[in-house]
Amino acid sequence: MRVQLWGSLASCAPIENRRARRLPGYPLGRTQDTILPHKPHFHAATVLAALALISQAALAQGLDPKALRLFDPPADAWPTYNGDYSGRRYSALEQINASNLGSLALAWMYRIGGVGPLRGVGNPVIKATPLMAHGVLYFTIPDHVFAVNARTGEAIWQFDWEDHGGHLVGNRGVGLFGQWLYFLGPDGWFISLDAATGKERWRKKVADEKLQYFTTMAPMVVKNHVLVGVSGDAMDVRGYLEARDPETGELQWRWWTEPEKPGEPGSETWPNQAAMDHGGGMTWLPGTYDPELNLLYWGTGNANPVYAGQSRKGANLWTASIVALNPDTGKLAWWFQASPHDTHDWDNVETPVLLDAVIDHQPRKLLAQAARCGYFFVLDRTNGRNLVSKGFTGVNWSKGVDAKGQPIPDPAKEPKVDGSLIDIPAGGGTNWPAPSYDPDTGLFYVNASRGYSIAYLTDTDPQPEGYGGRGGMLVSEAVLEALDVRTGDIRWSHTYPSSGFGTAGPGILTTAGKLLFTGDMAQNLIAYDPAAGKILWHFALPQNVSNGPSTWTLDGRQYLIVGAGDTLYAFALVGGK
Repeated sequence: MRVQLWGSLASCAPIENRRARRLPGYPLGRTQDTILPHKPHFHAATVLAALALISQAALAQGLDPKALRLFDPPADAWPTYNGDYSGRRYSALEQINASNLGSLALAWMYRIGGVGPLRGVGNPVIKATPLMAHGVLYFTIPDHVFAVNARTGEAIWQFDWEDHGGHLVGNRGVGLFGQWLYFLGPDGWFISLDAATGKERWRKKVADEKLQYFTTMAPMVVKNHVLVGVSGDAMDVRGYLEARDPETGELQWRWWTEPEKPGEPGSETWPNQAAMDHGGGMTWLPGTYDPELNLLYWGTGNANPVYAGQSRKGANLWTASIVALNPDTGKLAWWFQASPHDTHDWDNVETPVLLDAVIDHQPRKLLAQAARCGYFFVLDRTNGRNLVSKGFTGVNWSKGVDAKGQPIPDPAKEPKVDGSLIDIPAGGGTNWPAPSYDPDTGLFYVNASRGYSIAYLTDTDPQPEGYGGRGGMLVSEAVLEALDVRTGDIRWSHTYPSSGFGTAGPGILTTAGKLLFTGDMAQNLIAYDPAAGKILWHFALPQNVSNGPSTWTLDGRQYLIVGAGDTLYAFALVGGK
């Protein structure tokens, strides 16, 4: 482990008065400052210059716990992965709006320097949503944490972790409690840093990389708990979610995604102890939380072995499910299974978005999820009762839904040696990038994928291990969809050019400025009219948008932040307000 302190330099300084305009030899929106050289290292003393515009008192005070809310994050912060506890990724800010997009310009950019290709995955890609508090942005890639001046893009400090295993497929960010940051190394280490300096406070082991667990999620802070989840399919291990003490890192509780022994609730959906012990159900994306109900909502991953389900007859609770837990005890309150007896690698970790709406003249507390299995679900979040179950992409893997609204798997569509044709891409109808719900339109937005694939079984043993099969892609297209939360109907959609091999796009942000921001697979950051789906603006980047956009204000100026490959970009209106 090491901490590097940085200073100011031209390559990450603000870019003034750069509008999205056509320049000779550049597509619309790209500026000649887009690609920057790597930054050199600076001595520790130069951190003072980078901190000059940031209140040291504010840094010492840390994040105000009141900033963590169900709805409407504070204007001058982005304090948790989804902005607030709801997962809506909706901002009430409207300084940037549909009427002034012509003045939206690149304010600054920060390109990761001094980090070479990552083991097994190549060049760094920012999948994290940066947190912002007191004028500082905190974001990650695997093995690295960065603190950047949110006004200027100047680096403040960088924390480097040396892993001893685990997959470097991505890292979704940090958690923030007061003046302390929380970060997961890929090899199962839970690490706390001082937010002002990047200095390590302590580390705790939360998963064993030797069993092929790995850790990628952004820790989530709820009251005096830090929630951490795990990943790993290769060795048929069971999933779990932990709550850790924010001051010491000690374990408070652990909830397993399978029953621990026969006779416990849910064990009737497994054939035996061995199947439960090796059942999968990982917990690798942050959930959501309702403070009034004191319920934590979390999605769980696919069952194991992944494609070969012959040794685990039954629904396999609580894999591929939405669960509601008491955050103080880890006790299960209710569950809803999106893909019973999953045999297609359809993790159900997609964000369980919380929203309030009037249905049949009654105000309802709802939870909505666009699931990887292709279904859009709307539940009563007080009790888990289903209101909507409707396909937003192909769902011929199921025969329909049962009385609880849960899909009924079709055995004819399970993986076979000679293949089973399904009308959904092998990667599912969507994946981990964040959706958004806009209360102004009443629509839920998801970057989806439509198409066809073939599900193959490669391990026919009565006791298969590992993946046991694979999904073979035939054709797919990427599409942005707007779903009615009351019916599940698709109100509008935008299909991206894909040449037959499109994948679901990045995260989504909606705002009170009547805007929806996301990216396509052609390296464009795009602003849509969320009500009608019309493209209003775009900005060409050197790489595809790779995280979920976010927004906040500093000094009366609204910023839009987005990651694309190894670079973080900040946009604002030319001239400020």
